[in-house]
Amino acid sequence: MNGLPGFGFLRNLIERRSLLYQMVRRDFERRYVGSMGGWLWGLLQPLVLLLSWTFVFHVCLKMGVPPGQGTSSYTIFLFTGYLPWMLFQETITRSSTSLLEHSNLITKTVFPSEIIPVSVFFSSLINHALTFLIAIVAVVFFDGGISPYAWFLPFYIVLLGLFSVGLSWMVAAFQVYLRDTAQVVTVILSLWFWITPIFIDIEQIPQRFRFLPALNPLSFLVRAYRDRMLTHRMPDWQEFALLALWACTAFLAGGLIFKQLKKGFADVL
Repeated sequence: MNGLPGFGFLRNLIERRSLLYQMVRRDFERRYVGSMGGWLWGLLQPLVLLLSWTFVFHVCLKMGVPPGQGTSSYTIFLFTGYLPWMLFQETITRSSTSLLEHSNLITKTVFPSEIIPVSVFFSSLINHALTFLIAIVAVVFFDGGISPYAWFLPFYIVLLGLFSVGLSWMVAAFQVYLRDTAQVVTVILSLWFWITPIFIDIEQIPQRFRFLPALNPLSFLVRAYRDRMLTHRMPDWQEFALLALWACTAFLAGGLIFKQLKKGFADVL
C-alpha cells in the first residue's frame, strides 16, 4: 500500500505531522490576521447564507421538509445538508491556488508540496467543527435532541476528507500549469452545488434525473449527515461502501496525478 501515491503521501504526512500542524495553524491564523472578528467571520458567512436560503425557499417559495427527515424545521433540514458541502467546497476552492500562494517554499527549499492541500483541508475542518457544534445546538433546541447515531459521522468525515484531498491534489497541480484551473473549478462547483440535493430530498428529484445524485458522492454525504443527526436510521452500509470507493479512488488518482506533475513544479513556479 505504501507504493500507492495517495497512501505514500499519507505515510509522509504522518511522519511530518509537526510540519502539518504548523501549516494548519499558520493557514488558519493567516486567514483572519488583522480582523477584529477573527474566526467568527468564518461562522457568520454560512449562517447568513442559511438564513437567506431559508427566506427564499421556505418563506417565499413555500418549500417544506420532505417526510421522514426527522425534523419539521426547514432551517435545520437545510443546515444539516449544507454542512458537508461547505467543507468540501472550501477545501477545493482554496486548494486550487494553494501551491501558487506557497511558491516560495516549493522553489527555494526541499518542501513536501503535497502537504499544502492537506493543510487547507484541516484548516477548513476547524471551521467545519465550529459550525457543526452550532448545528448540534440548533438541532437540540428545535428538535429536542440529536440522533444517537451521530457518532457515526466521524467515519463519513474521514471519507469526505479523502475525497476532498484527492480532488484538491488534482486541481492544485493543474493550476500550476494551467492558470485558468481555479476559474474552471469555480464554475464546476457552482453546477455541482445545484445537482446536490441540499434544498430537497433525493426522492423529490424527477425519476428521469435520479442518475445525477446516484453519480454524485456529495449526495450520499448530505443524506448521511441528515440521517445521522436527525433520524434513528442506521447507516446504509452498501451506500457507505460506495462512498468509500469514491473517496479512495479520488485519493489514489489525486496522489498519482500530483506525483507525476510535482516533478516540474519548481521549474514552472
